[in-house]
Amino acid sequence: MTALTLSTAGAATLRADAVVVGVAKGDKGPVVAPGAEAVDKAFDGQLAAVLETLGATGAEGEVTKVPSPEGVKAAVVLAVGLGAVALEDEAYGAETLRRAAGNAARALSGTKKAAFALPIEASEDVEAIAEGALLGAYAFTAYQDTKGAKGPLAEVALLGAKPRDKAHKAAAERALALTEEINRARDLVNTPPNDLTPEAFAAVATAAAKEVGVKVQVLDDKALAKGGFGGILGVGQGSQNGPRLVKLSYTHSKDAKTLALVGKGITYDSGGISLKPAGHNETMKCDMAGAAAVFAAVIAAARIGVEVNVTAWLALAENMPSGSATRPGDVLRMYSGKTVEVLNTDAEGRLVLADALWKASEEKPDAIVDVATLTGAMMVALGNRTFGVMANDDAFRTAVHEIAEEVGELSWPMPLPVELRKGMDSPTADIANMGERMGGGLVAGLFLKEFVGEGITWAHLDIAGPAFHEGAPYGYTPKGGTGSSVRTLVKLAERIADGDLG
Repeated sequence: MTALTLSTAGAATLRADAVVVGVAKGDKGPVVAPGAEAVDKAFDGQLAAVLETLGATGAEGEVTKVPSPEGVKAAVVLAVGLGAVALEDEAYGAETLRRAAGNAARALSGTKKAAFALPIEASEDVEAIAEGALLGAYAFTAYQDTKGAKGPLAEVALLGAKPRDKAHKAAAERALALTEEINRARDLVNTPPNDLTPEAFAAVATAAAKEVGVKVQVLDDKALAKGGFGGILGVGQGSQNGPRLVKLSYTHSKDAKTLALVGKGITYDSGGISLKPAGHNETMKCDMAGAAAVFAAVIAAARIGVEVNVTAWLALAENMPSGSATRPGDVLRMYSGKTVEVLNTDAEGRLVLADALWKASEEKPDAIVDVATLTGAMMVALGNRTFGVMANDDAFRTAVHEIAEEVGELSWPMPLPVELRKGMDSPTADIANMGERMGGGLVAGLFLKEFVGEGITWAHLDIAGPAFHEGAPYGYTPKGGTGSSVRTLVKLAERIADGDLG
């Protein structure tokens, strides 16, 4: 993991391999952003002109390297684009700084130490730059021969962030804890399914929880059968790797409010008997990203010390076709007692979530949020970078969406149209796991709503798009697992602790 330090040293005088400065896009060319004054002075005030000569404009995502002049101890100056120049009385937004730091960190792979001299107006800027740099420096190399290869940026030194300032120090510590857990979630999503079975995932969660004093309970296939968890068992019965239901419990105090998080953890999704077509299953190791997110969120909450009780339920199974697999037309009796006719075994995520939601509801938490790579329909609706938010309470849905926007995660509020419920009526069971094709992501949300306890505020995040990035890296987003929704969940827990959500 990349190290993080705070430094009051000057951008020109700190010994480092590179110094990162911000450059904005002005009306008449690039503009050097605050924080880089000393570096600009070493260029005789001509840093912007030098960068413009090299083709830099200050556009977001742009990275330009130049040799340092005499007077700057770092060998290289790396200018990263911030986009449109901020007004004199307006600070750069947190997400702008986060993405800029991420772009810089990725460009500096193989570098031992980089000084980040980006604009810092408040502790929120410290946190944003730290998050961006630490997330941008991420690399998954567990299965590669890295001998002779460039490693990630080894150390980030934040200039202008004061190590003796309590707010700055707290911001850096929060960023470090949060990004380490996001990167752990990314590692899980990127791990091949032959190594990350439900049992292996449960072992990782158990070990991590013990490190931070979070309680763990693991139900194996025998315990699931005894408890009547027909959804999780039905999905997992076609695999030789048995399913698991993992409960992680972080308790701040008996009097604190409780947030329950439920995650879909299909460690590999072949589609089951309703086999996915070629071209749709090569990345299905990512179908446990929801479970990875809620796991990371509860561990991060414990490390940060959020004043709320947080439980995470990881519904883990491998969806495989075999002689023992659930068939289209089978009826499963769920943990809630309801029966479900399985019309499509590739609509399996809602089955494992249904059992976990009902189990979580028994503890009567103040709110439940489930997270899942649930439907391709949500990707059709919102694209690859935005997750959908559904809820049984409009105010809660709005709050989750606004929190996601605040922390830099793209989301959009989605409805739960009551008229779509009828499409899941079954002549054989209480409900079918499929409904109308149009609005499939909303149909899935309506299915899950059936398994939330009465009177409990609930939201559903469909992260099918942003959970796994198949394109080129950008900002602080890598290729592969992204850790989508972890920041939203942790901030939601903090808001509940502050009493801002009722």
